[in-house]
Amino acid sequence: MSLSKRLGEARQAFAQHDAQASALAHSPERIVQANEEHGGAGSQYLGELVYGGLDGIITTFAVVSGVAGAQLGTPVILILGLANLLADGFSMATGAYLSAKSEQEYYRREWQREAWEVEHFPDGERAELHEVYRQRGYADDEARQLVEIQSREPRRWVKAMMLDELGMLEDARNPLLNGLATFISFVVAGTVPLLIYLLGLLVLIPSDASFPIALVLSGLALFGLGAAKVLVTKLNPIRSGVEMLLVGGFAAGVAYAVGALLKGIGS
Repeated sequence: MSLSKRLGEARQAFAQHDAQASALAHSPERIVQANEEHGGAGSQYLGELVYGGLDGIITTFAVVSGVAGAQLGTPVILILGLANLLADGFSMATGAYLSAKSEQEYYRREWQREAWEVEHFPDGERAELHEVYRQRGYADDEARQLVEIQSREPRRWVKAMMLDELGMLEDARNPLLNGLATFISFVVAGTVPLLIYLLGLLVLIPSDASFPIALVLSGLALFGLGAAKVLVTKLNPIRSGVEMLLVGGFAAGVAYAVGALLKGIGS
């Protein structure tokens, strides 16, 4: 059993006020097993996959809607849609990569500083950690005991300073994989609004049917990705799907209206 599955069971038990199921999810055996299996392959990139896909489909669908509103035809939709898909996907991936890399570099730099201070100014670091625990509501003797426990081993001590004093958790994700996950999900999901137009290059599809079909496909994909977002947020999947459908629909509606307005100005 993975840690995320055990947490899911605990959340479900809480939502249903099921004390027996909650007790089972918090049994020592389940906790040990979940921690041993924690961190399944790719699970730490789930957020990038979901949110990258949502960004991809919303932005591409907005482009398609704008061009459709201006009635510029399938070639323009494909040119602008594919250009936007690849350029924005690369931009999003670069941002995700640089963000993760910068956070890890900052964490390592702060770790080195804390490690140096622990080595050279141990009394001052103990006093800092003691005050942190006091601010959290621990009694003076309890805070002193916690400091004593944490400072017995240097690495654990530095980790306590990073977490308790600075509020920093180490990000174990690979920045390159972080960016790659964002790019792949952005491009794959962002291709959905363009599928019918790409298919039109191979088979004859009535021009007045392409946009409605793209609208339906994009709506289904938006709802599905919105529902899949609960894998990250743990909220209601129906509500999450409807919210994303409304957000994507609003963005597409604005783009369509702008396209139609510009068409009228240019004619």
